[in-house]
Amino acid sequence: MSDKKQKKWRWIFPSLMMISVIATILIGTVGFGGQNRTDPIVPEKKNDYAIFSMAIPDQLNFSEERVPLEQFDVYEALDRELLSNAYFHSQTIRLIKMANRYFPVIEPILKKQGIPDDFKYLAVAESGLANAVSPANAVGFWQLRKGTAEEYGLEINSEIDERYHLEKSTVAACRYLNESYEKYGNWTTSAASYNIGRRGIDREMARQKNENYYDLLLNEETARYLFRILALKLIIEEPADYGFQLSKKDLYNPIPYTVVELNEPLADFADFAFEHGTNYKMLKFLNPWLRDNKLGNKAGLTYSIKIPEDGFRDPESISGE
Repeated sequence: MSDKKQKKWRWIFPSLMMISVIATILIGTVGFGGQNRTDPIVPEKKNDYAIFSMAIPDQLNFSEERVPLEQFDVYEALDRELLSNAYFHSQTIRLIKMANRYFPVIEPILKKQGIPDDFKYLAVAESGLANAVSPANAVGFWQLRKGTAEEYGLEINSEIDERYHLEKSTVAACRYLNESYEKYGNWTTSAASYNIGRRGIDREMARQKNENYYDLLLNEETARYLFRILALKLIIEEPADYGFQLSKKDLYNPIPYTVVELNEPLADFADFAFEHGTNYKMLKFLNPWLRDNKLGNKAGLTYSIKIPEDGFRDPESISGE
């Protein structure tokens, strides 16, 4: 390179560097629109939403049987279910609302059958207070399989399935639980047996030489089962403690009804509904155990059919206020 060209680049490079430094300073101190850029950009606070851990009670009982929360695995198992259910907002708030409709039906039956009141939360854990059908074909609020249901006196055929009958299926579940209590002598193991079956719980007790639910290594569903019941109990009993804000008018009320006795064949339940001032949809809503649009009733049995009262679909009639 010639001496003339070298002298030219000697002053061009420093000039470019000086321009670059000045530009960097200007951009770093004054941004677009004149906003100061010396500090990190923090977005404006949009709301007050925050996520918290759930408070675990110091003491907790299931059916008057102490839960050993001082054991870390028991504590963490309950914590898991509280987090899962408290932060499953849409489902859990619906369960709180539904409990107001169905617990008044379930509670007196549990009491009459000698089952602790806490077992109403077992129905919530089993089915979400819905006439669900599981992949194993367990049916209804209490998730009864066909053989078990028939063993405890429920009628199941193409026209009738009393696993969908809330009152009768609750009685059947109570009979199972009472038998489990007679066998195990405590309600905690009785509840676990409802999930895994008595043969299943017996097998694990024999294998592990231990009869304490909290000491048994069980499949994940059964291991979580009682803690889900406990978490639902805590949330539904005191929803505000877990962030659920509901007023009385938000809850779903029981549907008022009268009963019509039916002891003969019936050709068409749609006609029957119209004759009694309602429609097929509402008749089946109150009597989901009627599985067909007709009833043969060759045995001449007597069935109690619920008929909704006039005006029950009006908002005022179902408001909690």
